[in-house]
Order: sequence, then C-alpha cells, then structure tokens
Amino acid sequence: MPTSSRKKQAKDSAVQGTNDSSVVSKLSAAARRYFHDDFLRHFVCKEARRAPLINRGYYVRWKAVDFCVRRFLHVTKNCPMRQILSLGAGFDSAYFRLHADEALDRAVVFEVDFPDVSRRKAALIASNVTLRDALQPGSAPPAGPVHVSSAQYRLIGVDVREETRVEEALGAAGLDRAAPTLILSEVVLTYMETQSSDAVISWASKLLPQSLFVLYEQMHPGDPFGRVMQNHFLKLNSTLHGLRRYPDAAAQRRRFLEQGWEQCVCLDMNHFYLGMVPEEERRRVESLEPFDEYEEWHQKCSHYFILTASRGSLMAQALLPPAPAASIGPSWSPAALSVRPVPVDTEGLGMASTSVSPGQVLLTGGSARGGRGPVARILLRDQEGWRSVSVEPTVDLGVRLYHTATALPGGGVVVFGGRSSPLNPIRGLMRVTPDALGPPGTRKLCVEPMVCTGDPPAPRWRHTATSVSHQGKSFLFVFGGKNESEAALGDGGFLSVDQQHWTEVPVEGVPPEARHSHSACSYQGGVVVFGGLDRRGVPLGGPAVLRPTDGGFCWERVEVRPPVVPRYSHSAHVMAGRLLLVGGVWLHPDGVPGVAVIDLAARSSLEFRLDTSSVPWPLMLHSFCSELTDPEEAELLLVGGGGNCFSFGTHFNLQPVTVDLRAAA
Repeated sequence: MPTSSRKKQAKDSAVQGTNDSSVVSKLSAAARRYFHDDFLRHFVCKEARRAPLINRGYYVRWKAVDFCVRRFLHVTKNCPMRQILSLGAGFDSAYFRLHADEALDRAVVFEVDFPDVSRRKAALIASNVTLRDALQPGSAPPAGPVHVSSAQYRLIGVDVREETRVEEALGAAGLDRAAPTLILSEVVLTYMETQSSDAVISWASKLLPQSLFVLYEQMHPGDPFGRVMQNHFLKLNSTLHGLRRYPDAAAQRRRFLEQGWEQCVCLDMNHFYLGMVPEEERRRVESLEPFDEYEEWHQKCSHYFILTASRGSLMAQALLPPAPAASIGPSWSPAALSVRPVPVDTEGLGMASTSVSPGQVLLTGGSARGGRGPVARILLRDQEGWRSVSVEPTVDLGVRLYHTATALPGGGVVVFGGRSSPLNPIRGLMRVTPDALGPPGTRKLCVEPMVCTGDPPAPRWRHTATSVSHQGKSFLFVFGGKNESEAALGDGGFLSVDQQHWTEVPVEGVPPEARHSHSACSYQGGVVVFGGLDRRGVPLGGPAVLRPTDGGFCWERVEVRPPVVPRYSHSAHVMAGRLLLVGGVWLHPDGVPGVAVIDLAARSSLEFRLDTSSVPWPLMLHSFCSELTDPEEAELLLVGGGGNCFSFGTHFNLQPVTVDLRAAA
C-alpha cells in the first residue's frame, strides 16, 4: 500500500475512534439524567463515568441538536414526507429515541458513515432485540452499501467525501430529493480537508432544494483554549481542518452562503444555553452534580457552535433564532502590553497571593499537577530576578482552593474561606506571618487560627476579602462568593481585625447583586468591586464602590463610558486612581480579556490586548492570581492559572509572567 494511502487510512481510523469516545461520553451524561436516552447503552461495551464538565458539555451538544431536529419536525408536521440525513452518524441513537417518542410520523432517517463504522453499528442492531424491535420491515432488503433498511431507518456505509457514491447509495436507499430534509453533521466536516467539506456543503444545497443543514463544530482556534483544543486533536491524529479557513461564526455563515444556502444562523453554545434553554431547565441541569468549573464551561461553550442553514421558504422557518447583537463590546487600545515569562517553575489553579513586602509574594493553596495540597511558598525578587522559596508553616493550612489571603495594614495576612471540594467549604480564619529565613532556601510561616466572636458570614469560596477602614479602625470586608448550597452570595461581613470580632457596620445604598468570582480592591478607605458571575451564571459588569461615610459605608454605582465588557475570574488592582482588570473570562466573541483600565475619576475605560509572543505556551488567565509588585515600575506579576479544558486535558501556565503596564499608564 502506498505511503499516502496508509496515512489516509490511519487518519480515517483516528476519526472513527472519536465516535467511540463520543458515544461513551453521551451515555455518561444520559446516565446522570442530563437527558433521557434509553438506547445509547446498547451501543457501548463498557460504561464510564465522565467528569461533570464533560457531562455538561455533551448535554448542551445533545440539547442543541435535539432542539434543531424537533424544530424541523414541527415545521414539517403537515408535509406528506420528510427526511433526516445524518452525515458521519457514528453510533448516534437519535432514530431509536425519536421513534420511541413517536416523533417520526411520515419521516425517514438516513445515516451515512464509513463502511467499517456502519457494519459495526448494523451488527450491534442485529444482535440486540430492543434495537431490532424499533425497526419496521422495509420495502427492500439491505443491499450493497445499505446495511440496514427498514421503513423509517436506512444505514449506509459510504465515505461521506465520496460525493458520487453517497448520492448513488442514497438514491438506492430511497432518498426523495424533493422532500423537506434535515442534514445533520455533528463534528464531522471539520475532520475533512476544507476542499472536501466545502464540497459536501455545496453538494447538499444543490441536491436538496427544500433542506435545513444543522452543523455542530469547534471554532476560535487561536486563543489559549483553542490552542489546547487543537493540540489535543493533533495528538489523536484528527486535525481540525475546518478551523483554518473558518475560525469563527461569521466565517461559517459566509461559508454556507457562498456554497448555495439562502439563509444561515450560527450561535456559540453560550448563546444557545443562556438564550434557548429555559431557566428552569438550566437550574435542573446545574443541580445534577457538584460543579465548580465555570471558567472551563464557558470556554468550552465559546469554542463550539450550532449552525442552521436553509434552502427553500419552508425551511427558513426552522432556522435558529439569531443571536442578539452584543450590547457592550471592548474598546481596544492600539497598543498592546508586553508579557514575558519568569523562569521560575510555579504553577497552580485557585491559589491566593498577597504581597507581604516589596519583592515578596506569598502563595497559598491551589491545585497543581501533583494534586491538591496544603502548599505554601514565597516568591522573592532580588537583583538576579524572581525565585521560589519553600515555606514551612507552623500549622497546616489544609487543602483549599479559591480562598482569599489579605494583607493587613499592621502586618500579617488573613486567610479566609476556600474549599477542598465543591461540597466542602473551609471554615474559620488563619492569621499568617512570614518569619525569618529558616534552613537554606526555606522560610518559616507562622500560622495562627483566629478565634473570632460575633456572627460570622457563611462559609464560602470565590469571594473577596478586602481591607477597609472606618473611623480609624481597620476591618476585613468579606463580600459575595458561593458555597455548596448557594449559587451566588450577596451578603457582606466586617471583621474588626484588632478585636477579632465580626461587627455590624451600617451600609446604605443599593448593594451589588449576588455574585462570585468577582474582584474587590481597597480604594479610598472602602472597596471597588467589579464583575463576577450572578446566580444564573451570567457575567456581571460594574464597577460599584463601597465608600466610607460618617455613619458607616454606602454603595455607589459608577457609570463608565465606554462600558466595560462584563467578566469574571479576573484579578484587579488600583494604581494611581485607575482600576486595572486583568485577564478573566467573558462571553464576548472578540478575543480574550487582556487588561482593562478604568479611570475612576474620569469614569472612562480602555482595553489593552496582551502581547504574549514571548510566552512559549498558551497563557490562560483564569483561576490565577496577580500582584502589583512595584507601582513605580508599573509591572504586574501573574502567577498560576489554567484549567481543565473539557476533554482535552488540564492546562497549567508553567511559569509566572510579568506584564509591562507602561503603555497603559
């Protein structure tokens, strides 16, 4: 066999392997009651439980495709004949599920896939009484590439790229070119060379004049998550070819219109989930499993889309509703901020950092490649640059993620909250003080549990804890967050640091709505808050300022022009009257957040992209921490970050990086 043929065969086999993985993941989601499907288990040899993030990802995929299929069946309910043509169907169970739901009146389902995949599926159907019973006798027995032929289901083994053979096989199987037809492709065309996938799209538009094309695929290959996603499929020998020429929703719409389709609507999965799935259904899904991977969930959804394209007036009625135009977009500066890696091996997700003195940053908690642990370390900067120093705590800080570590005006750090798992919040507070150097390369860390009186706020994580002052006294102001029973918290609490007492302090004004994963910075004796996720899982904007008054504090909303794109899981700092928002996650299609600069006096804003060309790995800026190490030098130190990138593996930022803020000063 020629080398080119062997390579093609190997790639085809790798693509076929994605079917086996996909059906196992779909079954995992169905078994956890994300959706109802009694037939998937008949196509899986061994069930495996996937992580909640993967279950949610396959739920939203299933929900989007099911929405489009049922919309098509509704629009065509009065037609004498309608068809579903699934390209690269794999072990999809849609026919059996729709048949059991009695949704296929006057409808025929055609499935096309590689001959080997179709033969395997036909054998599974033939050996399973439940699947066989769902097939009604057909007018003709299976022959040639038609492996199953019943009244409403035809399974065809042909390579989708072989246009002439596909057309001949469909004709032999009884496809009616004049009947309204839904053409379904779930993560199939992107594995083909672009010339081949474009040919399939064009061929379908010419062959079927009354048709709806439904496409579910990946997009946005160039940002950090997209790079991790592409690398994953490259390792599987399953290159995502379609991303090169069609990287986003606008390019996909142009593609279909240029290939003969009359109308086209493309939604990313964040728009679909938040706009097309009813809130009650979202609440049901979000209650099924403990979950705390919001960043990765939104990133996954922003990198997949559902598209509908139509031919004919009837099929135009089955299109997805178009996404509303973004009300707020980033106002980009022409300048970009330079980012450079720091040669120190420090990684982690969900850590907390605090600057304990000039050139000394304390890091606590988080999880890394070795798992979660009571890890603490100090980053020191000397004439040779940054280095990491081990820390020996006098009391075990315990496993904790998404906690806070707040420097106190009189010295020391208060560690509050966090979680060990989404069901186990950490209770109590610790006062931490770095001590003198111990053994070479090690520092002592004096850790004292704080016994506080008063009524403490509920245990939480993804909150903020900020130093504020009132009438000459210092307080720790805890705001927002979430816990195992509340999707987002909106309360606050004041801890008198000197008295170690949770104190009632009068607060006037309208407080910001409940949120978690927001930022809060000390500002003029009070706090400036920005962003976060609300109870519905929607990013919030801002800012809001908690200002000291004679009697206590008062909340004040700050209107900024232009408005800043809502975001969460970012970090923030106040420098010379400007609020800096660093990184994070937003739902806007225009790139990823860099650094937003808000002039709090002028109430103006500007977004700066990050120039990461000097960073040799994808720089993923969420679940990270940052410190303004030297305001005079206008430099930020970013540490940790990354995430569990759906089924593509966990990514860690390998080293800290610095951001040069001079262009934003």
